[in-house]
Amino acid sequence: MIAESLEDFSNRPIFLSGDHYHHMKNVMRFKPETKVFLSDPNAKSCIAEIITFTDDKEVQLAWVANEDKNNELPIDVTIVCGLPKGDKLDLIAQKATELGVNRIIPFASDYSVVKWDESKKKKKTQRFQKIVQEAAEQSHRQLVPTVHQAVTLKELLALSQNYSVKLVAYEEDAKQGEQAVLAKTLKNLQRGDKLLIVFGPEGGLSENEITSFKDDGFLTCALGPRILRTETAPLYALSAVSYHFELLNGGDY
Repeated sequence: MIAESLEDFSNRPIFLSGDHYHHMKNVMRFKPETKVFLSDPNAKSCIAEIITFTDDKEVQLAWVANEDKNNELPIDVTIVCGLPKGDKLDLIAQKATELGVNRIIPFASDYSVVKWDESKKKKKTQRFQKIVQEAAEQSHRQLVPTVHQAVTLKELLALSQNYSVKLVAYEEDAKQGEQAVLAKTLKNLQRGDKLLIVFGPEGGLSENEITSFKDDGFLTCALGPRILRTETAPLYALSAVSYHFELLNGGDY
């Protein structure tokens, strides 16, 4: 995503530097005449052509055509992920962006082995924001998802008041054969609704957390009959959302 409105560049060159330059030249190894997808903060997008990489470490591009196709989900989806081990959240951030998520909130849950202090929260958030930026460009998103700093249960419950529907993926529901809540929830959602889904870390969510979520209006749900890994569960749910709103009935929502 570029910082300025694309409407300003239809009749003049586009110059990008910094991470954009590095990503196009050194990561993707694009060459002059390569067509690329650009979007701006107003969710406008276009196809542009690389003209040259300058000695000042800028990439010069020329506007080619507006991109009118809307690649965003018709509902606003936020995933909340209990802090997992290792680099699993990197994978979740990247793939969730490709699948259409709007917001990612890391959650310091009771069973999270990983602990982040304020300094690490800031560094991790910056890293994740860079990951979703690159994934949004690769998947031709008009919007770049927002990555929130890691929150506590109390902070999460406060944030959840802004959502139309709130779900929490609960493995005990899967063990007991529950398979209807997610499907019914998606069926009842309307264009523009805001959906929040919570996923636990490797150890799952504690009974205290589940009770707190239920008391706050969350519905517990299973994600099919199998028990999914912490990095798989959010991607399963987002795939279900995409199927329901973008493939079922030809995406007529």
